[in-house]
Amino acid sequence: MITPGAAAGLPTVHCRICQGPVTGFLDLGHHPLSDAFRHPEENGEEFYYRLAVGQCADCTMVQLLESVPRERMFHESYPYHSSGSAVMRAHFTGLARHLLSTELTGPDPFLVELGCNDGVLLRTVHAAGVRHLGFEPSGGVAAIAASHGVRVRTEFFEEATATAVREADGPADVIYAANTVCHLPYLDSVLRGVHALLAEHGVFVFEDPYLGDILAKTAFDQIYDEHFYYFTARSVQALAHRSGLELVDVQRLPVHGGELRYTLARPGRRPVSPAVADLLAEEQRRGLAEPATLHRFAANVARTKENLLALLHDLRAQGHTVVGYGATAKSATVTNFCGISTDLVAYICDTTPAKQGRLSPGAHLPVRPASAFAEYYPDYALLFAWNHAEEIMAKEQDFHAAGGRWIHYVPEVRLR
Repeated sequence: MITPGAAAGLPTVHCRICQGPVTGFLDLGHHPLSDAFRHPEENGEEFYYRLAVGQCADCTMVQLLESVPRERMFHESYPYHSSGSAVMRAHFTGLARHLLSTELTGPDPFLVELGCNDGVLLRTVHAAGVRHLGFEPSGGVAAIAASHGVRVRTEFFEEATATAVREADGPADVIYAANTVCHLPYLDSVLRGVHALLAEHGVFVFEDPYLGDILAKTAFDQIYDEHFYYFTARSVQALAHRSGLELVDVQRLPVHGGELRYTLARPGRRPVSPAVADLLAEEQRRGLAEPATLHRFAANVARTKENLLALLHDLRAQGHTVVGYGATAKSATVTNFCGISTDLVAYICDTTPAKQGRLSPGAHLPVRPASAFAEYYPDYALLFAWNHAEEIMAKEQDFHAAGGRWIHYVPEVRLR
């Protein structure tokens, strides 16, 4: 049964947090896994799922209507490396140093990271001689972290594994996660794990894409298989309360197109920052939990698709060359939702060796090394890695000097 006002054809499902009704408001169609880059000789069927988003009427949590088995997304060949961007390396190094000078100052502090990837943050903690442990089920990047001296456990963080760590290592002063908590549909078990492992006065700190920024920028490409939840201060506050924790601080972050850092603690153990009330009031003013706001976003997404395709078809008709820049997970949402194939975008350049020589998920655009971009500059470059725009622009000044132009689609389709 479709709830009145839901996007046509989308069912109402139960919220993974509170079991309330989740009504769909955006359907992006059937999609492949965002990081499932294929070898050109592969001819087996790709795994597809329905990429659609809804909101819980009870706790307001925005979430995917269909989840993908976690083992399909996070595995030995997972290609994303957190240390691949200079901006992100600086971000994580700075945060590690901050935690070392604030939360990790006791006689024997202990930090646990969920989804530590290649250990970009924990390398600094390790170098400081502080006890730490990273959970990373993707074996390839976990091995890189271990090669830098980082202590890694190649398992998923949940109640059972967290309890085992508590028994072996004692409580954690800091439990941290970046771009990981939103990946975990089974948050009930994760938060029970946090409750079991966190020290009495410890903090659970996590940062993820912020729904407020996604809506404001029409950043629909932030929606893909790995991003199951789309958090706000309001929904995280409700989540924390249900889990026996308290939201005590929020901080806006400029990385990855707009994120929020949430700090949770045991109730009454930390003062609640005024920033929490301020952001809750701002979210109410903006109507972030209102269905009408979400339906306006869906209409804006449809308009972006129409405008981007119109531009690409016009450039092709004029005989211009267009390539993609950044074979990001986000690019899979754009290429598959918009139906972009090699007749519109010849290939994608990317710095990640594991993606080079392969085909992008679903759309099957060839992925070439970053060096291919400068071998023969295209007329236009579609900037899939828009969240690293300034870093990329600084690096690719010769492209602009040669007359090349960038195609942006966030917050709107435009040329630069």
